[in-house]
Amino acid sequence: MTRAKSGEKGGESPSQLIDARIAELDDWRGETLARIRKLIKEADPDVIEEWKWRGVPVWYHAGMLCTGETYKNVVKMTFAKGASLDDPSSLFNSSLDGNTRRAIDIHENDKINEKALKTLIRAAVALNTS
Repeated sequence: MTRAKSGEKGGESPSQLIDARIAELDDWRGETLARIRKLIKEADPDVIEEWKWRGVPVWYHAGMLCTGETYKNVVKMTFAKGASLDDPSSLFNSSLDGNTRRAIDIHENDKINEKALKTLIRAAVALNTS
């Protein structure tokens, strides 16, 4: 589901802007962002996509779930309330010292634990809706 709010580029929807970001990356980062986006949507079919802070995909369900930032050497998923989530598979590997957020840094050639990531996304949704 996409919120009917226009993005910053010529009125494109957030989903269209995310599609464009994936296409423009044209490397492992685009592939990784597309993969995590697909997993988020599989874990939560009611997720809402937004485009924030001059070019960051953000996924919402009753509040922010996570972001999908892309950098030169990493794709970073930052979970807004990650410190409150159980992470039995130890996916969180970044921003571990904060009181609220936790992040997963995905590097080139990293294998994504899809089952664990979907479980974490569902836990974030459950936390937001509790």
